[in-house]
Amino acid sequence: MWAALLGFVFFMFDVSARSGSWEPLGQPYFDNSTKRETTAAVGQPAFLHCRVRNLADRSVSWIRKRDLHILTVGVHTYSSDARFAALHADGSDEWTLRISPAQPRDSGAYECQVSTEPKISLSFRLTVVVSKAEILSGPELFVRAGSDINLTCLTKHAPDPPSFIYWYRGDQVVNYAQRGGISVVTEQRTRTSRLLIARALPHDSGNYTCAPSSSESASVIVHVLSGEHPAAMQSSSSNPPRLDYLLTSSFFTIYSLNYDSRHRNWIATRE
Repeated sequence: MWAALLGFVFFMFDVSARSGSWEPLGQPYFDNSTKRETTAAVGQPAFLHCRVRNLADRSVSWIRKRDLHILTVGVHTYSSDARFAALHADGSDEWTLRISPAQPRDSGAYECQVSTEPKISLSFRLTVVVSKAEILSGPELFVRAGSDINLTCLTKHAPDPPSFIYWYRGDQVVNYAQRGGISVVTEQRTRTSRLLIARALPHDSGNYTCAPSSSESASVIVHVLSGEHPAAMQSSSSNPPRLDYLLTSSFFTIYSLNYDSRHRNWIATRE
């Protein structure tokens, strides 16, 4: 009798090893091990993954919570916005909402709902960020001819490391074969890329752009100056020539010229 009763209990319930809770056998339930907070970059696809066990003949829907709009039911889309789609492989427990490309207005809460009675649901949150590149030297760089151009590009607010980072001069990809001394080192882990142009010449001047695969690009205007321009040279700093320095230099120049003129006039009157 006790064996039969124990068998009935195990027939009615099974153990969910992942969640550590008892779930009715034959009743749908959510696998809570799935990631429920997702960050995506603007212009890139966003994916929300909902895993439902023991679904049987029930259906899974995705709902946008801010307006309770039903986006998908099963693999069918119920939105005029073609960016939304449901992804599901036969035999899989996973039901994925894809938003491609993601836009800032897509940020917010979404709900994965199962058509049980009563319905069960699980909330997800999507954050869409603007990922941008930044060149650490600033928007303008002055370099003396014969020294090195050293540019460092950092990808900021990117959910995932970029698959590539290209460097452009004008509208052309930087040509390593054009001359020696050009190298690029890209580190996906730190999401940085460094462009080095050794022994820069005046014709290396131009607009240089760092373009990561999934981020907005950044540009810097590089001036390679020949001769001596101490006030403008910035081999490692992004600051332009200081205005107070230029004004002070101009003042003393004008003062010196005026003093020399008055001194000569005074000598002439004494003779």
